[in-house]
Amino acid sequence: MRQLIVNADDFGLTRGINRAILELHRQGVLTSATLMANAPATGDAIALAQQTPSLGVGCHIVLVDGDPLLSTQREIPNLGDPITGKLRQTLINFLAGTYRYWPARHPRMAGEIEAETAAQIAKLQQAGLKLTHIDTHKHTHMFPAVLRPVLRAARAAGIRVVRNPFEPAWSRRATAGAPFTRRLEVNLLARLKPAFQRIVAEEGFTTTDGALGVLGTGTLDTSAVSSFLGAMPDGVWELVTHPGYSDPDLALARTRLRASRDIERQALASMANHNPANLITFAALAPPEPAEIA
Repeated sequence: MRQLIVNADDFGLTRGINRAILELHRQGVLTSATLMANAPATGDAIALAQQTPSLGVGCHIVLVDGDPLLSTQREIPNLGDPITGKLRQTLINFLAGTYRYWPARHPRMAGEIEAETAAQIAKLQQAGLKLTHIDTHKHTHMFPAVLRPVLRAARAAGIRVVRNPFEPAWSRRATAGAPFTRRLEVNLLARLKPAFQRIVAEEGFTTTDGALGVLGTGTLDTSAVSSFLGAMPDGVWELVTHPGYSDPDLALARTRLRASRDIERQALASMANHNPANLITFAALAPPEPAEIA
């Protein structure tokens, strides 16, 4: 059986992104979205999620290129810039800070990652949202030093499902048009998959068989979506997407995905006419609750 979760990242970044997510969900195409806890349109996204219980909502943990909930001066000094109060802007700088002096700084760095993750999850849960899963902005949880503290914070909040950020080889082959550097990057990062699978199992989490569209981020058009959906084998897969509307808010947002937001929205809308899989949310992957002892 082929099961597919169609998830939109960056819920809460702008109102135009929020609008696109709700439209695609109402069209029966998009089943899930991951919400940023401290973005410009987070309040709007929370309100929309509360009004749309059929939409699966997870927490899009932001540890890089965003605004933290905790203080970079007092609580998470190693994760951000104490002058600007923001998280490190690039993934390279984030990883350099995370792995610098490793493992000497391991307890401190892991503690800060866990604390900021817990704060972001708590904000959404306190708003009354029942979170289906977690993932991370720029897939930072694919790195072992980040994954474990993120999972521990999620587990403490009652969440046991996480995105598998690794795209299978068949999907990468079916994705034409991706830049060579992007393809090289995704292929190299695939070496982290065995460690990811081991840690996920050790921490008691469940996940999908893989993420589709990671290689095509920024170039995900109707042709690309049709190509890898047509090649999809049996399994549980997640289609990672970034739909939106190009508007003044998006022009001000810190994101490299501006021109592609409209393209991805249109590509997803085309799935309404052709979708070869059973659409589900991450809630279907949640392990059963332990039975109560009488």
